[in-house]
Amino acid sequence: MENLNITLIQTALFWEDPPKNLDHFRKLIDGIKEQSDLILLPEMFNTGFSINPEFCGEPMDGPSMLFLREMAKSKQAAVAATLLVMEEGEYVNRLVFYYPDGTRMTYDKRHLFRLSEEADIFRGGDKRIVIPLKGWKLMPMICYDLRFPVWSKNRMIEDDYEYDLLFYLSNWPIIRSLAWRALMVARAIENIAFVIGVNRIGEDGNGMEHTGDSMVVDPRGEILFQAPANQETVETITLNYEDMRLFRESFAFGLDWDTFTIH
Repeated sequence: MENLNITLIQTALFWEDPPKNLDHFRKLIDGIKEQSDLILLPEMFNTGFSINPEFCGEPMDGPSMLFLREMAKSKQAAVAATLLVMEEGEYVNRLVFYYPDGTRMTYDKRHLFRLSEEADIFRGGDKRIVIPLKGWKLMPMICYDLRFPVWSKNRMIEDDYEYDLLFYLSNWPIIRSLAWRALMVARAIENIAFVIGVNRIGEDGNGMEHTGDSMVVDPRGEILFQAPANQETVETITLNYEDMRLFRESFAFGLDWDTFTIH
């Protein structure tokens, strides 16, 4: 199995200003020199974490969606980001994963943040997805999903792991950064999988500060990379499949996992 090259983009976001954000991310993505298989952007990359969907929401063929498709094609790499989407009279916080050929997969945020109005305004998702990429199996999640281990729990299916990489696209504020770091490591250990979290920096329109702390954790729980706090960072990390396979083979905890279903 090939290794996977993942590019994390940690940056500040322009509050509720899609044109400025798209222009900014175009420059950052165009500047990636390494060959990447997947480029990850923070949650609500085009607006910041807004609960103003009437102003910030876009249809599935809107300009931000077209931008993501264009970037995937131009860099010949998959691109994943979330944005507010209008659909059938409702609003969702939707993660969109574009392949270079223009095909896409989507995941709607399951856990809506009750300390904001997200839970009152948006429709929550009810389906997990597994995304194939170069033989790897990826499971996407969004920000607050990180706090719910049952939703992200890996499983053994026909003697194989359901996924190899769990990733979170986030707007996670500094006041809860201790939980961010601890839960990222916990999710990697309990699921015997790589875990990546991509977070923004800077102050949003609600006065919330974000320090980033974007990170990559291996299946042992070791932090392979952590972006400097408060610093714009574009970093490409190589995930080694053989290392993960050997660790899973040597410590086959997955064979003793409890079986369960999610309702």
